[in-house]
Order: sequence, then structure tokens, then C-alpha cells
Amino acid sequence: MAASSTKTPQWSYKGVDGGGKRVKGVLEAQSESHAIQQLRAQSIMPESLERKGEATGLQMEINIPGFEKYPSLKDLALLTRQLATMVNSGVSILRALSIVQGQVDNVLLRKAMETVATRVEGGMAFSIALEEHPRIIPPIMVHLVRAGETGGFLDKSLLMVADNFEAENKLRSQVKSALSYPIVVLVVAVVAVAAMLIFIVPVFENMFADLGGDLPAATQGLVDLSHAMPVIGPIALVIIIAVSIWWTRNKNTDAVRRVVDPLKLKAPVFGKLNSKIALTRFTRNFSTMLASGVPILQSLAIVGATSDNWVINNSLTAVQDAVRQGRPIAEALAESDVFPDMLVQMVGIGEESGSIDTMLSKTADFYDQEVEAMSSSLTAMLEPLMIVVMGGLLGYMIVALYLPTFTIFESIQTM
Repeated sequence: MAASSTKTPQWSYKGVDGGGKRVKGVLEAQSESHAIQQLRAQSIMPESLERKGEATGLQMEINIPGFEKYPSLKDLALLTRQLATMVNSGVSILRALSIVQGQVDNVLLRKAMETVATRVEGGMAFSIALEEHPRIIPPIMVHLVRAGETGGFLDKSLLMVADNFEAENKLRSQVKSALSYPIVVLVVAVVAVAAMLIFIVPVFENMFADLGGDLPAATQGLVDLSHAMPVIGPIALVIIIAVSIWWTRNKNTDAVRRVVDPLKLKAPVFGKLNSKIALTRFTRNFSTMLASGVPILQSLAIVGATSDNWVINNSLTAVQDAVRQGRPIAEALAESDVFPDMLVQMVGIGEESGSIDTMLSKTADFYDQEVEAMSSSLTAMLEPLMIVVMGGLLGYMIVALYLPTFTIFESIQTM
């Protein structure tokens, strides 16, 4: 029998957890008493418990095959932290999986957990069941869970996974907040310029035609561009869509990453930020893997694959070969120009003191603070720059449109 069934009733609850915090959610249980037992297993005192009816009409969850949203780091962090809490409380992993299924919002992740629960109930190891979903479950989670299963500290491994995902989510949020403003301003500027070329310039063109005379070069350029917009616009839109589709499908291929990833690290302004982000991800993941008892060579292979940068991954391949030959990690890292001296020195100190995971964790915190500081300074720098660019574009168009009027006035005064 499967661990859960699509016909199992769902129950919406509100209550207070063991820390006195008010919580709410949805769980699956055959009866109200079973639902209460699940809540008590999670140290939740229920205040209200209602059975959810079948969704109909606009309340139905619409999922188009192939267009489901993949789980975010926040979804994964919440899932692993819930599992860790229940396993730490003595709940079996199978029971914990059955409980969290009803609380997972993401469709793909919920289906994956249903399959994982079925595999675990059939006798498969939790980590092996997770490994069957490589597009949904990150490899670092699989390997940390496997280390926890082997060492008998699955709850601690799941907590490490949750901490790792939460830190990575925070890092991405910082970068997104730094880039959101200039992107919005750029989009607004493009839309404003296109609107003026399509709707406003033709009005002025008709007025200039009635007045007669030759148009200044700046104005004539705008008029010519306005005439070309019906052709340029659709072509540009098609190109943007085609490039977007191609990029989505090929951005993770080795051929593309060999070209794009080095440029990310060398790009003006953003190069240093991208480098700090890659180093933060590498040091945090490496620290987490080592702290969980994953062997060094296996950890290097995993953090290279999860670094999200081909340059880092390629450099770590050489580091793996050096470590396999018995050389220290710090010495191998020093031979690559990707890893800064501070990181190499911290790793060397960690190797000598036997606390490399701790030193890597401190290094990750340091780089995390640098990323936050660089993101803030980048936002502060780009805001006035984008305002100047947008103001310059619109100002140029306004001056170019009114320039013929000034020329006509001068002609009238000289008559």
C-alpha cells in the first residue's frame, strides 16, 4: 500500500507550536483523530481543525503538463526543516514524509515526496529515493542525507541542508534586490522611448510637414526611426523571444558555460560581485559537506557541480586530482588563480588544526557579508546612473522634437 493516497481527506488546521508561535497549514489524515495525532507528533496544539472539501470551479488547481513551477530554495528549506524537526522528535522518516506531503505547496515537489514515501515504504533508502528526482532535489541534499543515514544523524543532516538552502536563498535575494531597480528602470526607459516613437513622433511629423522646410538632423533621425518601428518592433520581439527560449534550453550546457561563466567573473562592475557569489556558494557547500562527514574528494566533486560556475567547477577538478595524489587542499587551491589568497590561507589553517569545515564556514560568512555590501553599493551606484541614462534619452527626444519649432521662430525673426 502506498504511503499516501490522493483520496485521503485533507484537514486545515490552526494552532500553537511548542515555542508558543501560532501556526496554520494543511495535512492529510483518514480521520479527525488521526489528524490530531499528527499535530501532537509535531508538538502543535490545535485550536481549530476543519476538513477541506474538494476544490471546484476557480478554486481548482490548474497544472499544465510541462509548465509546472520547480520548487524554490525556500520550498526545499521548509520541507527539510520540517522533516528534521519530526525525525529529531522520534518520528520515523516514512511517517514524517506522509505528514509533510499535505503541507507542500509546490506541485512537483509534492509529487516527488509522494513517490519518495512510496519507495521508502517499499524498503528503499531515503537518499536513494531522493536521487531518483535530480531535477527537483539538489545533489547536495542527496549526499548530505546519505551521510546522515550512514552516520546515524539524519536529523542533523536535514538541519544542515535547511540552513544551507536558507543561506543560499538569502544570497540570491540580495543579488535580485540589487539588480531589480536598474532592470525596472531600463524596461521603463525602453517602453517610454518606443511609445514616443510610435505615438508622439508621428504627430509632430505631420505638424512639421504642414510648416514645411527641412528638419534638423536630430529630428529627422527620430522620424526615420519612427517609420522603421513597425518593422523593427516585431523583428526585435521575435529575436528576444527566440534568444530567451534558446538561453533557457542551453544556458546549462558545457559549451555555453565555457564561454559565459568566465565572462561573468571578468565583467566590469558585476565581475567582482559574481566572483564573490561563486566563492560564497563554494565555501558554504564545502563546509556543509565536510561537517556532515562526506569524504573530501566526494565533497569537492559535489561542490564543483553545485557552484553554478564552470570556471570554479573546472578548477576544482584539478584540485581533486591533486588531493587524490596526497597533496594538501590549500596547496592545490593556491595553484588556481580563481581562489583568493585569504581563502587558501583559511583552508590551510583549517587543515593544520583539523577544523577545515569551521574555517570554511567562517570564510563563507565573510564572503556573504561582502556580497551584501557590494550589492548595496552597486544599487546605490546604479540608481543615479540609470536615472541619468533615462533622463538623457527622454531629454534628447524632447529637444529633437521641439528643435524644428525653434528653427522656424528664428526664420520668422530674420524675415
